[in-house]
Amino acid sequence: MHLAYPAVLAALLFCVGLYGVLARRNAILVLMSVELMLNAVNLNLVAFDVWLRDALHAGQALTLFTIAIAAAEIGIGLAIVLMVYRNRGTADVDRLRDTAETDPAETGETPGTPERSDEKAEAAA
Repeated sequence: MHLAYPAVLAALLFCVGLYGVLARRNAILVLMSVELMLNAVNLNLVAFDVWLRDALHAGQALTLFTIAIAAAEIGIGLAIVLMVYRNRGTADVDRLRDTAETDPAETGETPGTPERSDEKAEAAA
């Protein structure tokens, strides 16, 4: 088997994953793209391990560790995304940039009263 076939496949998988991380707005799709990138790295590790004919199979052992870390990462990441979705009502990455609580004095709101969009429209009219 030539080394070029799995290397090209891994490069394509990594590029698709990188595009998904950079272009997607949904946090779950970003996590799936990160997993695709990790699988591309795993494919390279196994391909080079077979190509070098390593007696210790270090590439395959490192792949098992990478799979275990990826499983833990996806579990924690999914839990964080679900908690953010419950609190904010969206999993859109662009809307989650401002995670800090704002001071009502800075925004001009009165403390304890939620401001609704229809109240803003009535006040403007």
